[in-house]
Amino acid sequence: MPLILEGIVTSRNADRSVNVAPMGPIVDRELSSLLLRPFQSSLTCQNLLRTRCGVFLIVDDVELIARAALNRLVEAPATVPAHVIDGEILSAACRWHEFEVTDINLDDKRAELRTRIVHDGRQRDFFGFNRACHAVLEATILATRLHLMAASAVVEEMERLRPLVEKTGGDTEHRAFSFVEQYVAEMAASGKPVA
Repeated sequence: MPLILEGIVTSRNADRSVNVAPMGPIVDRELSSLLLRPFQSSLTCQNLLRTRCGVFLIVDDVELIARAALNRLVEAPATVPAHVIDGEILSAACRWHEFEVTDINLDDKRAELRTRIVHDGRQRDFFGFNRACHAVLEATILATRLHLMAASAVVEEMERLRPLVEKTGGDTEHRAFSFVEQYVAEMAASGKPVA
């Protein structure tokens, strides 16, 4: 049965810089292919349509995921060149899957890009997620939904998640959760939708 696997997709921008975007493709347990569903308006979608390739990465750094999801990377993460495609692998990734786009469906706001994996690699073991990591991920998803939900509802859910971070998180999880809280507060105060 297919499932959604959370990770990060790197794609090549037109100026050859690297775009880093969290994404949850639909996969099978063998991970022989990915079904990516980026919004057509996203830079990731535009890059994948232009280059027809990218890298799907499994990472255990929730701060990296949160900052990339909210378009607030302080600096571009360190990368190394992909092995088969013209792309980049995040140095912080646990494992990666280089892919080529094989089929494109643009009938909806979200494109459907079917891919085939052309190369797999592993840099290190996945450390794992504790309850704080999951709370940061959920908070990040909530923050990306500010244009769909009332800010008060997002803040209420964040309050429910905070004790999980306080009880089980390390420095990275505390820093990441504080970052997401600050982002939500700024967006709620400005009334701006998430980019």
